[in-house]
Amino acid sequence: MDKKDEIILQQLDVIREMTARNLRRVGDDIWGVPKPHVDVPPADAVKKEKKAGGKSSDSPSGNSPTAASTGQGDPKTPEPEELPPENIDDLKAELDSYIGLSAVKDEVRDLINMVTVWKLRREHDLPAPDLSLHMVYSGNPGTGKTMMARFMARVYHSLGILSKGHLVEVDRSGLVAGYVGQTAIKTASVIEKAKGGVLFIDEAYSLSSGKAENDFGLEAIETLLKAMEDNRDDLIVIVAGYTDLMEEFINSNPGLSSRFNRYLYFDDYTVDEMLRIFELQCEKNCYVLEGAKEEKKEKTGAGEDAPSATGTEAESLPSARRELRALLEDMSRDEDFGNARGVRNLFERILIAQANRLASLPSVTREELMTITADDIKSLR
Repeated sequence: MDKKDEIILQQLDVIREMTARNLRRVGDDIWGVPKPHVDVPPADAVKKEKKAGGKSSDSPSGNSPTAASTGQGDPKTPEPEELPPENIDDLKAELDSYIGLSAVKDEVRDLINMVTVWKLRREHDLPAPDLSLHMVYSGNPGTGKTMMARFMARVYHSLGILSKGHLVEVDRSGLVAGYVGQTAIKTASVIEKAKGGVLFIDEAYSLSSGKAENDFGLEAIETLLKAMEDNRDDLIVIVAGYTDLMEEFINSNPGLSSRFNRYLYFDDYTVDEMLRIFELQCEKNCYVLEGAKEEKKEKTGAGEDAPSATGTEAESLPSARRELRALLEDMSRDEDFGNARGVRNLFERILIAQANRLASLPSVTREELMTITADDIKSLR
């Protein structure tokens, strides 16, 4: 195998790994360091587990991986393992480190403080009014709703509100069945796995949007409302979706409007925030934008913190960052662009462009393998 073929294989391995991770974490976004959460085990892992007589060969301990059902697969999946409580100050620091989300951060800080005081009053035998912590997240895709739901599960567990602090994420397909009587069973199964944590329902408005007689979304809603009342001490439900559609959803049933009284709106990311998210992805995966090191040295020498450029300041950016910013501006005008999720997909496309460029070179250095050039970005425009 010559050097050129080796480079191609190395780049393809990186892209393949990132694509697989992207599929595994399709509901995630890319702020900060992701924490452990509950996933559905892949089909091949289930097959291996059955062949091994109940033990998965993919698990370091020999035990099958913990998972929460999205309404599909084996309902006998083991319950999620209880995660250890985290230090609330560490969680607040992590919240501050997230890119963007300024309005959401303020609301979450207020909520953390309110729950903390509410818990202290109960510990001191003082009257504490009933506290509804179910929430409505509204905003466009890729604005951090799933990430924040997972974060809140950890916060509530650390405050002693939830016993396990895991996240179970579903959409309509995970709750609604196609035949009479099956939807309640399917929804109840998901709720059972979410006890002790947060049940996150994405695109929840789809449960109330069906008008056909054989649509069972309303049955899922009724089952959900009853479970929220029966498990009010150890289950939190967060529903999410587009702003206008979520308002219609909450108003579609009096039970929903009475139980969901906390609303968080997730703004779209600005171009500069998306640029920072892209650079964070580069940092995590040992890539740099061409010219970024030189710019950092200049700003460090001047005693600056190297903030992201805006407006006319973008003209002074190194060429790779300038091209990237222009590309993000163009992409953000598209209504279908998925904010941070779109940035992640863009990152992978740029890596493919880089791999195609490097594959044509007679030899490649370590630095070249790590560098994303302006031409790599221009090739996507």
